[in-house]
Amino acid sequence: MKSKKFSVKWISSTKPKKQRKYRYNAPLHVKQKFVSAHLSPELRTKQRKRSLGLRVGDKVKLMRGQFKGQTGKIERVDLKKSKVFIGKIEFIKSDGTKVMYPVDPSNLMIVEINEEVRKK
Repeated sequence: MKSKKFSVKWISSTKPKKQRKYRYNAPLHVKQKFVSAHLSPELRTKQRKRSLGLRVGDKVKLMRGQFKGQTGKIERVDLKKSKVFIGKIEFIKSDGTKVMYPVDPSNLMIVEINEEVRKK
């Protein structure tokens, strides 16, 4: 008998184990909502919203971590892992190659919106 992988009931649980299970097993259309970030104060008044989903081309500022304070454009959004890759934010591996650094969307603030992608 195959066990049920995803259930909407897990979101209402207070147990961290079930919350992690909900986020891990969620389908991509639900994971799209996890990849969102706060808007800057200027954009907040203009858009009349507190947060928006992240898209390729948006300019973001890192608020936490080793790259705190840096800004850059989003190059890639990985829905499966709920991570965002930003141009110029990369780390150097031991063999000398540069690799893009995966950033959690909760540590970002949207500074500028890519209007071309949003109007489609």
